Amino acid sequence: MSQQKIVVCGAGFLGKHIARNLASPYKKTGDRIVQISSRNPEPLLRTLGRDLPEVSSKLRAVPLDITKPATLAPAFEGAHTVISLVGVLHGTPSHFEAVQWRGAENVAKAAKEAGARLIHFSAIGADPSSDIPYAWSKGLGEGSLVFGPEDEFFNRLAKLSKYLPFLPVFGGGLSKFQPIYVDDIARAVEVMCRCDPEVEQLVSGKIMEAGGPRVLTYRELMETVLKYTYRRRPIVSLPFWVGMLQASMLERLPNNLFTITRDQVKQLRLDNVVNTNFGPNEISFEIFLRKRCFQGLTPLYGILPAYLE
Repeated sequence: MSQQKIVVCGAGFLGKHIARNLASPYKKTGDRIVQISSRNPEPLLRTLGRDLPEVSSKLRAVPLDITKPATLAPAFEGAHTVISLVGVLHGTPSHFEAVQWRGAENVAKAAKEAGARLIHFSAIGADPSSDIPYAWSKGLGEGSLVFGPEDEFFNRLAKLSKYLPFLPVFGGGLSKFQPIYVDDIARAVEVMCRCDPEVEQLVSGKIMEAGGPRVLTYRELMETVLKYTYRRRPIVSLPFWVGMLQASMLERLPNNLFTITRDQVKQLRLDNVVNTNFGPNEISFEIFLRKRCFQGLTPLYGILPAYLE
């Protein structure tokens, strides 16, 4: 049997966990090659090689640039599945378009030309009619709030609570979120890559919105961070116009711990939760996890304390 080549296109937080699950020596992965591809995939390859020495010979790193289609064909050659993860949180509208719309389109076309299956990651709230470049470009390219060690959301809030005398929320902090554990997503992707005909028939051409078992407001997420970092800080609600004014200044500075953009403030007006009214091309992530991965959704409170404390 020939080797099954899985390309993880994106070497960030989610890409790291997906690649680790795909390459895990404790799963029935068969003769599988896991290739990490991004502009600079070598650091993640070294990390995975240290974490999984038993399968280091089955890990590859091939650089590419999704904004340059000519770099994709050689990287995807012989691939069974391409997992498209590349995205950005900060940038100009043209940058969002180049990466999350045109770049995603380039990946999809190159995967099709290579004869590979495509698993594309978008974001909850992706909307091609939105006036927010992040949501607009994600919508045209087709965010869940993903948590786990090294995540950029809860770790950032924890750091802010260390330095700020209070934690700000906008408009009362009433926008809703549904945090999903990174390894729940990674396990589901690994199962999708097993060449199981039943699974392939189930997920082919389908959309799954991944959300955790509980919906929390932004204020409640702040309170949770304070609880597990053992800190006491007042949570102060500010009007959205104050957030927009603050962001208009901070987004001009180099990206740092305190950076916030006007687009991010706009997104905080919207809920970030799973749509439970499934259309004909949608299936439940929770049901897939239970029936195909034999596990339930991992609660936030079962994981968060371990890495915030």
